[in-house]
Amino acid sequence: MAGLARLARGLTVRVAIIGAGYAGMAAAATLAADGIPATVFESSRVLGGRARRVECRGRRFDNGQHILVGAYTELLRLMRLVGADPALLLERRPLSLTFPGHMRLVAPRLPAPLHLAAALLTARGLPFAARLDALRFMRAMKQTGFRLERDMSFADLMARQRQHAAAIRYLWQPLCVSALNTPPQDASAQVFLNVLRDTLAARREASDLLLPRVDFSALFPEPAERFVRERGGDVRRGAAIRSVIQHPDGFILTGDTSGRIYTHVIAAVAPGHLPRLVATLPRLQPVLDDIAAFAYEPILTAYLGYPQPVRLPDAMTGVGETAHFLFQHTDDVLAAVVSVSRPLLSLPHAAIIERIHAEVRSIVGDAPAPAWFRVIAEKRATFACRPGMRRPACETPLENFYLCGDYVASDYPATLEAAARSGIACARLVSRKAA
Repeated sequence: MAGLARLARGLTVRVAIIGAGYAGMAAAATLAADGIPATVFESSRVLGGRARRVECRGRRFDNGQHILVGAYTELLRLMRLVGADPALLLERRPLSLTFPGHMRLVAPRLPAPLHLAAALLTARGLPFAARLDALRFMRAMKQTGFRLERDMSFADLMARQRQHAAAIRYLWQPLCVSALNTPPQDASAQVFLNVLRDTLAARREASDLLLPRVDFSALFPEPAERFVRERGGDVRRGAAIRSVIQHPDGFILTGDTSGRIYTHVIAAVAPGHLPRLVATLPRLQPVLDDIAAFAYEPILTAYLGYPQPVRLPDAMTGVGETAHFLFQHTDDVLAAVVSVSRPLLSLPHAAIIERIHAEVRSIVGDAPAPAWFRVIAEKRATFACRPGMRRPACETPLENFYLCGDYVASDYPATLEAAARSGIACARLVSRKAA
């Protein structure tokens, strides 16, 4: 009987998902697992949205070097659901922060919270006073449940907690900038604390670094595409939806050549694309008002290809001047990530690479100039995660129209986990309505 009910529901509920990034594919996979086949529309030929594969010189790279951690429980669960085994596709390493010549912190494989205490107490290069301050800070935040009475900036939080300058420079600020992609003086302290709560202050595995062995399209969106299609859904690449029009029986999508009427729509597009998509839907104006108040921050990723192997001291190595982190992509290719990269956007790419290469040489010693490079600048990579900002909910004032993406209301900043959780939330809302 349950199987018949699921079949009947799948035939009467027609769901359109606009956007095949991590949020959209999380929604599609969750619906497929619940017996509701959705149709996913993606304007690009490549799945993944702002975490997707790009090709250069016959190699596969990503449009940005995203960082995954063990706390991404829902994304990891979805990967297992669609047959993308995290154990095969991700290399799991204990948390380590390496700033050559300044600090090295490694979380040992001890039960929580001993792993964090041991990591801080044994951090090399960090003054003893800074280590004690960091421990005191984590203990004070834990006593408050990592909740602030009133949100403030990260910089204000550090000042109020009297954190040592070295702890801020080599521990807290790198974590804040890489997670929130917002300048420290503007970044939400509460969201930063949410990240600490679910990583450093959670079980030991939650703080592990998960380094992808494949590109970000292959990591989840493409396995999710196969999963959705095997269960009666569809993913249409190169299908740009221009607008959503309300109909007495649901919604029509301009750009959908089938002319189908959908009972539910999940908009899984970047917030900047939403106004054009919903221009004919006046009930969504409050949502558009919230989004209009957003500011955005860029992320710049540079790939440097060397004529010989160049080895970093760690797979993820902190820099903090031009590049924030360097990654060992392959033996002869390094990836550099510049969060909060607005000051660099006006520079020629060659000048950016020259600066990054100088930082590489400061770490590894004598290294030849890169034989080639590729710079990818996502000018509106994430929203600026500021104190007390208002983010729209998945459920909107328009019945059966939902929003998902890393920008919707969440404890988290713009991360792949936030995107995945929003997609799951939208799918569950559709399932409950269709029950």
